[in-house]
Parts: sequence; structure tokens; C-alpha cells
Amino acid sequence: MNAKLLLLTLVQGLFLVNNVTFIAINGLVGLQLAPFGWMATLPVMGYVVGGALAAPLVARTQTLFGRKGSFQIGLLVALGSALLAAFAAWTRQFWLLVAATVVAGYYNANGQLYRFAAAELSAPHWREKAVSLVLAGGLLGAIVGPNLAAWTRTLLPVPFAGAYLALALVALLALGVMAFIDFPPAPPKATGSAAGRPLGEIMRQPVFIVATVGAALGYGVMNLLMAATPLAMQVCGFDFQATALVLQWHVIGMFAPGFFTGHLIKRFGTLPIMGVGVLLNGLCVAIALSGVDLHQFLAALLLLGVGWNFLFTGSTTLALTAYRPEEKDRAQAAINFCVFATMAFTSFASGALVTTQGWFWLNLGSLPALVLVGAALAWLGRRGRATPSMT
Repeated sequence: MNAKLLLLTLVQGLFLVNNVTFIAINGLVGLQLAPFGWMATLPVMGYVVGGALAAPLVARTQTLFGRKGSFQIGLLVALGSALLAAFAAWTRQFWLLVAATVVAGYYNANGQLYRFAAAELSAPHWREKAVSLVLAGGLLGAIVGPNLAAWTRTLLPVPFAGAYLALALVALLALGVMAFIDFPPAPPKATGSAAGRPLGEIMRQPVFIVATVGAALGYGVMNLLMAATPLAMQVCGFDFQATALVLQWHVIGMFAPGFFTGHLIKRFGTLPIMGVGVLLNGLCVAIALSGVDLHQFLAALLLLGVGWNFLFTGSTTLALTAYRPEEKDRAQAAINFCVFATMAFTSFASGALVTTQGWFWLNLGSLPALVLVGAALAWLGRRGRATPSMT
């Protein structure tokens, strides 16, 4: 752990403060303002749709301005979109709130690259642990995000308007931290390969396919269940403090394993750890299907978080083996686009399913995606790629 990596971990944590607060409040604010109940999670969906739309643009700004310049632009967008969301909540304009979250998606697309940048701030033999430890910075989001939403919920006469203003301050703080991080310059292009291989060739590699499937569907299942949790718990009669507690432990589950996931990947290999992630997600669904008491919400969401960490950290590590340094911007943008597109679908589906079909059927509907990820891991394993050298 060097100073730059430590600062990037803090920026990652502030990024997750934004994300967790968005998850905690956007669906509830959407439910208050939406013309129809099934549209409640459209502000959540807007955040990831904006990320999907911004992914190619972010790749371009990364090339033009480098890591630091692009990340700073993302944080400025986070500041402006938080202020716009506060105004939308204050004036009770649902579609303006959705627009604000779509704009915030640019920040989301930038923030998803922090984990890749971590590998560039460490020695090559330590990159698995660097990725894992920077993701562990999300613990700050686990501690601050739900509490920030709870503390600022009634700060202003309009519920949660104060929370959006607080997120603007979080973006300012992250801008200050980012000013002290210097990223290494882009590597020189290899002779005879000006821009590396065509993107289609990179994406046809089995290792790239499985890394993308693991990241996209792992994030998609997590988002499907997490985005619906505040709505489901409200329907079940729990107050916002209980919801904040469940989300807090969920995000702790997402990022606390970051202190040892990299070590586990080094010792056991990438695919076995991703496989454990799939099993933990399956156990989460089993607990969620067993009932709707507080301890069941808590246990299910905690396991969902740990399962996501194993899948997402493993997928990121796996992806690092699929492209050359000069190909990283396009390859990472392609992965993130698939992640955001999947999250956009699950964000909409979570609100529609939980308000029309209920929590039980929502969880049942996540199982096909888990089966598909498990099948992809088995397929790659049979090709002889599940070895420590992959990591």
C-alpha cells in the first residue's frame, strides 16, 4: 500500500458514499414523485443508464486527458448533478430527478475505472491485492452512506433534499483528494500496433467473455435485489432506520472482504473464488425466499454483498489478462458498458417486479442469471484456464 493507492482508496470510498446514498434514497424519492408506483426506481435506473451512455465518452476522455483529468471531470459532474437532484426533489419534479441521475451516470462511469487504475499504481505482482484493497475503500460508503441518508433525510422541509446537497459536499471533498494523486503516464504504443488489436478480437477471447459475464451479471443480480430492498422493506412495515441498517451491512459485505479477496485469488485462483461468489449469491436468494423478517433481510443482503465482492473482484482480475496496455481504454469501456446496460435493466426490473409481483418472485427471478454465471465459469475452467497464472 503506497500513498497514491491509499488516496485512491479514499476516493473510492467517497464514490461509494454517493452510490449507497443514491440507492438508499432514489427509489423512495421516486416513489413519492412518480406518476405510477412501478416507475419508482427510474431514478435508480437513470444512474446506470447514464453510466452506460457515458462509458464510450469516458474512454475518450481517459485517452485525451489521462486518468487524473478524466476523474476530475467526473467529480465535477457529480457535484453539478447532486445540486440538480436537490433542486428536483425540492420542486417535486420527477422527470428532472431522473435527468439528474442520468447526468450523474458520467461520474458513475468514471468511478467504475478506479479499480483498474489501482492496478497501475502498484507493482505488477501486487495488482490483485491493489484492486481488492481499493475496492475495500467502499467500506467508507457502508459506514457513511446509509447514515448520511438517515441524518439528512429531514434536514430540509422536503424529504431527502438535504441528502442530495450533502452529496455535493462529498464530491467537493473527493475533488480535493484527487488533486494529490498522480497517475503514471500512458504506456508507449508498441511498434506496429498503433492502437492494439481490434475491439472485436479482444471481446472474442474466452477469458474476456467470462470476465464480462461475471462482472455484468454479478453486478446485475446484486443491483436487482439491492435497489428493491428499500421498497420491499417499506411495504413490509419497516422504518427507514431499519432499511439503513440492512443497506449498511450489505455494503460492508460488499467491501470488507476486499482486505483478503486479493490474497484468496492469489492462493486459489480467480475462477474458484468467483465460483464461491455465485454460491453465496444463491444462499442469499434462499434466505430471502424463506421470509421477510428483519434478520432475513439482513442476512440475505450481507451474503449478497460478499458474493458480489468475490465475483466482481475476480472478474476485474480476470479482465486484466485479456488486453494489452495500449488496449485498456477500449477494453475497460466495453466491460463497463455491459455492466451498466445490465444494471439499467435490473434497476427498472427491480421496481417493476417488487411493486407488482413482490419480493418473493423478484428473488426467484435472479436465479437464471446466477446459473448462467456458474455455467460460464465451468466452461472456462474446462478450457484449462483456471490456473494461478491467470491471475
